Amino acid sequence: MKKFIALVFSLFFAVSLPLLADTPPSVLITPVKSGAIVVNITGLRKPDGMLGVSLYNSGKGFPGKHEEAYANQVKKITGTTEKVIFENVPYGTYAVSVFHDENNNGKLDKNFIGIPKEGVGVSNNPKIGMGGPKYEPCKFLLEVRQLDLTIAMKYL
Repeated sequence: MKKFIALVFSLFFAVSLPLLADTPPSVLITPVKSGAIVVNITGLRKPDGMLGVSLYNSGKGFPGKHEEAYANQVKKITGTTEKVIFENVPYGTYAVSVFHDENNNGKLDKNFIGIPKEGVGVSNNPKIGMGGPKYEPCKFLLEVRQLDLTIAMKYL
């Protein structure tokens, strides 16, 4: 009887071990933390036109090449203050640029030397000098569920 029980256990382990060896190891998946960026835009000159808001996750294309932005939103302006929300944004470093398309032509109009004829704004509201704003003074860190920013529009 002891030999029979030993034989049964031996067969069980002989059959079970190859099955265990083929089982893939469990993979630990760490969820990416994300939050919302609420952009409050103030100082719009008039409640006409469209608002273009771009979210950048690097300096590439910032502030005017919207096709290189992480995300873009366009919104019809209804007042002198507006709010745009970027949701489910992974935690990280970003910068925001805004332009007021007053004449609805889909672009930021500039004069002959490249100075905007329509309103512009960027995160952190740095002083805008010749050559326009740079990414570094405009960047901010998203590491909370909701980050509120206020961008004051400038009409040059």
